[in-house]
Amino acid sequence: MAHRDQRGLSDTDQNDVWGRWRNGESLSDIGRAVGKHPGSVFGILRSHGGFTPPVRKRSARALTLYEREEISRGLSAECSIRQMARDLNRSASTISREIARSGGSAHYRANPADKQAWDRARRPKLCRLAQCGELRQIVANKLALDWSPEQISGWLKRTYPEDESLHVSHETIYRSIFIRPGAY
Repeated sequence: MAHRDQRGLSDTDQNDVWGRWRNGESLSDIGRAVGKHPGSVFGILRSHGGFTPPVRKRSARALTLYEREEISRGLSAECSIRQMARDLNRSASTISREIARSGGSAHYRANPADKQAWDRARRPKLCRLAQCGELRQIVANKLALDWSPEQISGWLKRTYPEDESLHVSHETIYRSIFIRPGAY
């Protein structure tokens, strides 16, 4: 089955959209060809500034699907993490983090773990202020009171010591103010 993004177009359809756009077709013509409203086509094009996005490829350092399958087999055979790491010529901490990130040893499955890793590697990532409305509101209120990002960051850590979802670095606040003004 072809991968579909959040806009509901398969990889093949998206490639078709970009090819037609490069050939100078109108949004209406492209929309008719792929069965989408021209506004949806515009959203796809706008999300990349009208330029064809680069083909995503894995980092050479990332675990492969084959390695994840070997981890899955090793877990079902009750091999130790160190033994799996030796077999894969990887660090034991790499294997341990992979298992912990993907459901633990009782629930680890290679294909879902590989898909999750591919999704986590997507760039650019939304900053914490863009993801958490409560944090964004707190930061906006403090900025309105002329607090500096350093003061806000320190205050959040002291006020919410147990809730790390409400912690943010002063660099993130600065980035949100100066680079992505609509992000908070």
